[in-house]
Amino acid sequence: MTDYDVLRVFCGPRGGYGNELGVVRDGSRVPDRDDRQELAAKLGFSETVFVDDPERGVIDIFTPTLRLPFAGHPCVGVAWLLDVPELVTPAGTVGTRLDGEFTWIEARPEWAPPRTLRQYATAAEVDDLPVPPPGERSEMGVPPDEVRGRIYAWSWEDEAAGRIRARAFPGRIDERGDSRSSGAGACTGGIDEDEATGAAALLLTAKLERALNIVQGTGSQILTAPQPGGWVEVGGRVILER
Repeated sequence: MTDYDVLRVFCGPRGGYGNELGVVRDGSRVPDRDDRQELAAKLGFSETVFVDDPERGVIDIFTPTLRLPFAGHPCVGVAWLLDVPELVTPAGTVGTRLDGEFTWIEARPEWAPPRTLRQYATAAEVDDLPVPPPGERSEMGVPPDEVRGRIYAWSWEDEAAGRIRARAFPGRIDERGDSRSSGAGACTGGIDEDEATGAAALLLTAKLERALNIVQGTGSQILTAPQPGGWVEVGGRVILER
């Protein structure tokens, strides 16, 4: 088995919660795309990152079933691990910075997969939501084969302060993680809810056009801020789990 690190990304203030991420620091040990896909499936994380050039920040992101051009929590996690000024992904160059306990990336909303951003009146309503059926269709006007039940449910906890309560429901079977992990990408398994979803936070920030402090899942924290030119910063805490 190739050596890999396990990070938790978007942890809460006391270091708990967050979304697990596998990182193969020496991507040259698994150069073939099919082999990478096989290893990502074997590891079972929602995303596994292969670092192809640690000095330049060139990375390759896989779920257990497919390769992603961009994903939020993998980029935040690898930015913390490599401590480089940028990451090079198939979608584009992602700016990065470390600021105290938080690691930030700067990305474009159009790099994120489309989602239904569904607002509720209160945080209690979001907390009480049942998991929607996998076949529920998107409200975004995109073809149903592209988005089917990929829902980001949210409400204001304190609108003046930009505090949001959110839950993310992947919906499609190829967007679920196993019992250990979940995330913004696509994967196989049985989880019905994502603990922390950087790409969805990116889209919500672009929609609302303001900085946000999001509590997602059971206690993960995601910070965001719109930037000039349509870019959005997404930040959070990262810890090395093993």
